[in-house]
Amino acid sequence: MERVTRHAGQDPDREAVVLLCRSEREDRSETIRYGELDRAARALAGRLRERCRPGDRALLLYPTGLEFVKSILGCMYAGVVPVPAPLPDGDKHHLMRATGIALDCDPRIVLTDSASLVTVSDWMSQDGLDRLLCTATDISVPGVPEAWDGSTHIGAGALALLRYTTGSTSDPKGVMISHENLAHNFEAFRNAFSLAPKDRSLSWLPLHDGAGLIEMLLEPLYRGATAVIMPADDFFADPSRWLRAIDEYDVRLSSAPGFAYRLCARELTDEQVSGLDLTRWEHACVSGADPIEPEPLIEFVDRFAPAGFRSEAVRVGYHIAESTFFVSGTRPGRPLAVEQFDPSRLEQNILLPAAADAATARSLVSSGTVNSLDVKIVDPDTADVLPDGRLGEIWIRGRSVARGYWRREVESDRVFDATTADGECGYLRTGDLGVRADSELYVLGRMREMLVIGGRSLYPHDMEKAVRTSHIRFADLTGTVFSVPSPRQEIVVLHEVRVEPADPATLSCLARSVKDWLSRCFGVRVANVAFLRPGKVRKSPGGKVQRALMRELFMADALDPVYEDLDIETRRRYRAVGPTLAVSHGKDFR
Repeated sequence: MERVTRHAGQDPDREAVVLLCRSEREDRSETIRYGELDRAARALAGRLRERCRPGDRALLLYPTGLEFVKSILGCMYAGVVPVPAPLPDGDKHHLMRATGIALDCDPRIVLTDSASLVTVSDWMSQDGLDRLLCTATDISVPGVPEAWDGSTHIGAGALALLRYTTGSTSDPKGVMISHENLAHNFEAFRNAFSLAPKDRSLSWLPLHDGAGLIEMLLEPLYRGATAVIMPADDFFADPSRWLRAIDEYDVRLSSAPGFAYRLCARELTDEQVSGLDLTRWEHACVSGADPIEPEPLIEFVDRFAPAGFRSEAVRVGYHIAESTFFVSGTRPGRPLAVEQFDPSRLEQNILLPAAADAATARSLVSSGTVNSLDVKIVDPDTADVLPDGRLGEIWIRGRSVARGYWRREVESDRVFDATTADGECGYLRTGDLGVRADSELYVLGRMREMLVIGGRSLYPHDMEKAVRTSHIRFADLTGTVFSVPSPRQEIVVLHEVRVEPADPATLSCLARSVKDWLSRCFGVRVANVAFLRPGKVRKSPGGKVQRALMRELFMADALDPVYEDLDIETRRRYRAVGPTLAVSHGKDFR
């Protein structure tokens, strides 16, 4: 990161990263300035060059903190490829994901901090990874080599980091992002939002993935701005901390999933809202490959208008790992764009406005305009480029597009070097369904998650939203919808539910109401419903429901539902012989 070195030389006392964290009695903060950060990264780079060659991988396993920031920059300075992963801290999902990433990237060294060293060492021993060298970067070592002096040139095309996708835990894919990819994407993001070094950012998103890593940490450091970070647990313990910090630290840009905006709108008291000043928050970012639901954002705008929050501050975007991060976003000064479209034509892959007096309409939030990239909507079967208003696969070409998947040459050729029917080559096939209209990009979700039933294209997010709003027991909980062969394609609904106490009759009635409601709303047969405990629907670090993973777990009978109501063929194919009801008696699932 030559930019960090430059900032350190020009303004060494400028705040680079501020860590906010809570202790037992009070909130506290730690700050590292550009001069200190540059020296720490150079010192680590010197240590790494003694043990690693340029191009070797270093697995980074840290909690949210300044040591992670020093570590990822130290790797980049040394030409060692950082591979951020979740800390294997006992959470089963984190353990599986960290193991999958470690086995795939074949690291030369594992880096962590002293507080996590025992946890990481135990995990390595249990998963057969103890052959790897493990180092706590905050522990001083006798005879430390000289700090890296920057004499070794690292080219723009060199690999800067491996960022692993958040699909199935058992099959992680490492996206190879070069220094050129990062620089181009950062410039596109900065230009789209007219950002300056004075514009501070703040995030509680995990630093090992997605928006927390690229948008909220590395981009501000590239720009010479201040990145304010806080642990996700602190946000969930008290969502008001996020908004108070935005006010206190004069933050101009902060990003969070849609559910976080809804959570704040519903949980903060009038007293807490009246004490906030959000007038300086210019970029409230919400992003994802899934369609963005407008309701949480509208709730947030209405709730925090008394605190000075403006609807024009909402920035919806389309982000994807394979294109480094940023693809499109709402232009500054433009209010949230929510349009109503004809759902029957959407099922035919055509985008048309709904009639003014239509009883039903599909609300879509624009993901803004494309910046510095060539984006086309393409028929996934014929590779024909489609006109505005026609739904197809989003294809992307440009310098932000990553080099491919780590050690997956065949898949990389297919995904990262696609050619349109008229001979234009070098496109990234995103696997996402989208449409262009009036220069705006609308994203409708993953193509592989589409439900094609009786020749109709149905969107899982629509059905999930319908379930969530159908009964108070589903409020503020998560569900997912997918299809499985049984032997024809059958729809399966999974949803978290609060039941106190667990009552089979109540659950049976609730499942029947879900089936009837979806059948009436969408005109399709829904024969399979399963209820899970709160928190059991898997999400990515950015809050996106992992439908593909949930589908795998359902088909492998690995969900431990509190209740299942499956049709005969689905049960015969995916379940051992046993009772239809799977209810745990005598437990409180609140």
